[in-house]
Amino acid sequence: MKIGFIGLGNMGGPMAANLVKAGHAVTGFDLTAPMPDGVTRATTAAEAATDAEVVITMLPNGAILRSVAAEVIPAMTAGAVLCDCSTVDVNSARSVADQAQAAGVGALDAPVSGGVGGATNGTLTFMAGGADAAFATVKPLFDIMGQKAVHCGASGAGQAAKICNNMILGVTMIATCEAFALADKLGLDRQKMFDVVSTSSGYSWTMNAYCPAPGVGPASPADNGYKPGFAAELMLKDLNLSQQAAVSADADTPMGQLAAELYRRFVEDEAGRGMDFSAMLPRFEKRGRA
Repeated sequence: MKIGFIGLGNMGGPMAANLVKAGHAVTGFDLTAPMPDGVTRATTAAEAATDAEVVITMLPNGAILRSVAAEVIPAMTAGAVLCDCSTVDVNSARSVADQAQAAGVGALDAPVSGGVGGATNGTLTFMAGGADAAFATVKPLFDIMGQKAVHCGASGAGQAAKICNNMILGVTMIATCEAFALADKLGLDRQKMFDVVSTSSGYSWTMNAYCPAPGVGPASPADNGYKPGFAAELMLKDLNLSQQAAVSADADTPMGQLAAELYRRFVEDEAGRGMDFSAMLPRFEKRGRA
């Protein structure tokens, strides 16, 4: 399959590389990131999209997605599919889908979960919104880049699923970090804490797979000086998206709101930018009840 890939940074680069390894012809465009081995460099996003059967984008935010979509959709062949794997606001995803539909182009919003490791190892989870036909076209590529792809519904449903998932992730990481900080002050050994919680009702992904305490559980960014991983500022971005969506949908999300504020303080006021989102643990260790 001929694929255009726009946005070849920490996530997009490994994803494109896996498509090349599987035998697909990939033409890529990025303003700054290097081309992965086997990816043909385009000089513009429109050039990368020309004659492609599927165009995949991995971009920082909704405004950039809208700008790129305005450039690439006119260059795409009728019947091709624009598959955006960025995490953006639902309204941007739906606006791009409407623009694509008007041009006779299929569209999917298909954000991912799994981080850089999942992108590199081809074990991402895709949550997709869009028409059945567009999903069927891109599904073989999802199977190369990931371990699971869920068709969540119409356009925007993929972003809705990602926003809800990452709101849970942000909230549970804070709770996990708080619990370890409390256990420390109560004199409870961290390994004993893990042994109990990881097999009890406090079980969670943030405890069992991504433990914020170094030396406990499977290897995680906590064992590497809290180098991301999934950066704290990206968690803040996703939590802010959840709160924008909550306002738009008139949904009451007090835990999501508090999590967004705690991550805002950590990133903007407490030098948390560039650290893994699990570095909230040393943040809580340094603080009392003030």
